Amino acid sequence: MKYNLTFFILFLSFSTLAEEPLLVVTELAPPNQVLIDGEVQGKGTQYIRDIFKQAGLTPDIQMYPWARAYKMASEEKNTFIYSIARTPEREDQFQWVGEIGRFEMGFVGLSDRTDIVINNINQAKNYKIAMQHNDFSTQTLTKMGFEGVITSDIQHSYKLLLAKKVDLILDDPLYMLQYSDYFKLKPGHLKFIFKIDALTTVAYLAANKDTDKVLIEKMEEAHKQVSKTQISPYGK
Repeated sequence: MKYNLTFFILFLSFSTLAEEPLLVVTELAPPNQVLIDGEVQGKGTQYIRDIFKQAGLTPDIQMYPWARAYKMASEEKNTFIYSIARTPEREDQFQWVGEIGRFEMGFVGLSDRTDIVINNINQAKNYKIAMQHNDFSTQTLTKMGFEGVITSDIQHSYKLLLAKKVDLILDDPLYMLQYSDYFKLKPGHLKFIFKIDALTTVAYLAANKDTDKVLIEKMEEAHKQVSKTQISPYGK
């Protein structure tokens, strides 16, 4: 009788939670996260929607500058976020639903800036770098003694680079190519200059640390099932 009552309470709890859409936040990152006619779409976003569908849950996916998305997921219960790097500093700040990709980041610059030469990471300190607020790459480089121009999201960083207001930004070479297409740049306009080993990390779908356990368990199982039949668009 005790176990039946416990099961009934958990079932009732999940049913109540499943009735309302769950807030899911992300940033612009084409082609996986794009805003079309006011709706967040993209290959990666569809992958996230499939996980929620498998769990029997409805996501309310909203796009914000990274700093705001990160803050919301940090502070608001039952809020999910993607794709977020899992780092030691963040380990206890979120619940980590499942791995969806991998970042291998480094310095990105303009191809016509032949004056920029980086053979080791310390040489990059001679240049002006745009870095996103609350991004793991910013946190890592700050610890290494870097000072940069802090932006709200990667799109703003790219705009500063293209306007030649900064010398370098931080991104994955795959996403660099995708942003090049997004901004309709000519092939070769951007170049990946130097890979930073300390910025190689795994990207996750995560949730606020106070999110109901029943939701996390459902999402973890759904992630396992979807990953068996689909290859994550985030790759690597």
